[in-house]
Amino acid sequence: METTTVAALMTYVFVMSITPGPNNLLLASSGLVFGMGRTLPHIVGIPTGVICQLLLVGGGLGSLFALEPRVQLVLKIAGTVYLLWLSLKLWKTDTMSPASASQPISFWQAVSFQFINPKSWLIALTAISAFLKAGSDKPYQMFIICLAFALIGTPCMVFWAAMGAGLRRSLSDAAKIRHVSRVLAILAAATGLMFWL
Repeated sequence: METTTVAALMTYVFVMSITPGPNNLLLASSGLVFGMGRTLPHIVGIPTGVICQLLLVGGGLGSLFALEPRVQLVLKIAGTVYLLWLSLKLWKTDTMSPASASQPISFWQAVSFQFINPKSWLIALTAISAFLKAGSDKPYQMFIICLAFALIGTPCMVFWAAMGAGLRRSLSDAAKIRHVSRVLAILAAATGLMFWL
């Protein structure tokens, strides 16, 4: 893989990983409600799921999306329902005590969410179509693409979770916590609805 291609790949991964989306809003929410320590499995699960998607798309699954548009519809429905459900849970959050808060998203839930997250599929499809070139070094190219998502995407996710955790430290009463939680809940629900635009 040429240096210019790697630079373009790194830029793409950074932009896709740092911009707001379902994963980043959920990470900020988790950082707010549970703190950084309990959000770490969520942080690690996202790039793991994305790398699995990249490998599947690179292995030929991408052609399924082109041939069967109903698969995309199912992903949109599942992703929207899941985000609306999480938004409802976040809306009800008015304190950060362990007794009142639900459990944070686990590693396997974060991995699984990528498979119903239309943005993640779009990122994987675009990355493979743009940066994987035909040739005998396909495994090496796949390794570089996956490595870029692991090394660049993960710090971006840490940033979003840390932003939520920073808000956690600055909020002291239930009214403020409720307000921020509801703003994040509305943003997460709006993100799910944006799948349909």
